[in-house]
This record gives sequence, structure tokens and C-alpha cells, in this order.
Amino acid sequence: MKTPKPPAQAVKKPRRRFGRGSLMLIAALFAASALVRFGAGIAEAVAATSSAETASADSKSDCVTEPGLMNMLSEVQDREKKLAEREKVVSDRSQALTLAEKRIEQRLASLVEAEKNLSQTVEIADKGADEDVTRLVTVYENMKPKEAAPLFSTMAPDFAAGFLSRMRPESSAAIMAVLDPKVAYTISVIMAGRNAGAPQN
Repeated sequence: MKTPKPPAQAVKKPRRRFGRGSLMLIAALFAASALVRFGAGIAEAVAATSSAETASADSKSDCVTEPGLMNMLSEVQDREKKLAEREKVVSDRSQALTLAEKRIEQRLASLVEAEKNLSQTVEIADKGADEDVTRLVTVYENMKPKEAAPLFSTMAPDFAAGFLSRMRPESSAAIMAVLDPKVAYTISVIMAGRNAGAPQN
């Protein structure tokens, strides 16, 4: 019988196992390297994020606590408050002026109405007085000159001149003839002086 040869497979199998193991090891090393790199990237990103948040928090705290900006903010708020107060004062004054204007307009309207009423009253009074004087003139004209003369002698010269100037010429001449010469002269001067300044043309 022939002696069997040692199987080639028994020699080759360890080589194959060694080759597969090395591949697995290399793959594991690559995976570990990738994980390390990925982890390092995540760590850098987390560190960058945390540093950015810290910087942002520091900047916020700096903005809030910086005395210059706080002073400026306080000044701006004070100015806004003062402007609001001035605006309120101006608004109050404007309302007061509006009310005053309305009251003045009402008073002017009442004064115009009162003046109109007064003018009508004066016109009525003047008309009544003129009618009374006309009646008196008629009475004096119908009196005898000797009876009317004593009345004109006791009147003020201006008053007497007013009556005589409104009487008919013949009646006033008859009364003047009976009056005391001095009284008649005074009345004549007053009557003549009333029309002295009148235009001649």
C-alpha cells in the first residue's frame, strides 16, 4: 500500500485563516481610525459650538453691563420722558387756546347782538325824542309870543336855540322880538354858529 501524502489542505488552511484575520484586522483599524476621526470632528464641533455660545454669552453680558451703553440708554429714556411731558403741555395749551377762542367767539357774537339791540333801542329813542321835540315845537308855535318868551328866557341858550331853529321863521321871529335883547342876541349867535362850518357850495 502506498503511504498517503500529507493533505495539502491542512497546510493551506492556516494560511487562509491568517489572510482573513489580517484583512479583518486592517478593516478594524480603518473602522477605528474612521471612528476616531469622526469623534474628533464631533468633539471639535461641540467645542466650537460651546465656545461660540460662551462668546455670545460673554458679549451679551458685556453689552448689558457696559456702563457707557447703560448711561446712553438712561439718557434716551429721560429725553423720551421729557418729550412726552412737553407734548402733554403743548396739547393742554392747545386745548386751552381752543376753548378760549370759542369763548371769545361767543362773547363777540353776544356783543354784536347787544350792539344791534342797542342800536335799535337808540334809534327808537332818537325817533321818540325827535317826535317829542316836534310836538314841543308845535306847542311853542301855537303859543302866543308873550307867553312863550318867558319859557325861552329860562331855558339854556343852546336848548332855546334848538327849539327856535326848528320853528317856523315867523313864529321864532315873534318870540325873539319879545325876548330880552341880551338873551335874543345870545340865542342868535348860537343859531348862526351852528351852520358856520357847513360847506357853502
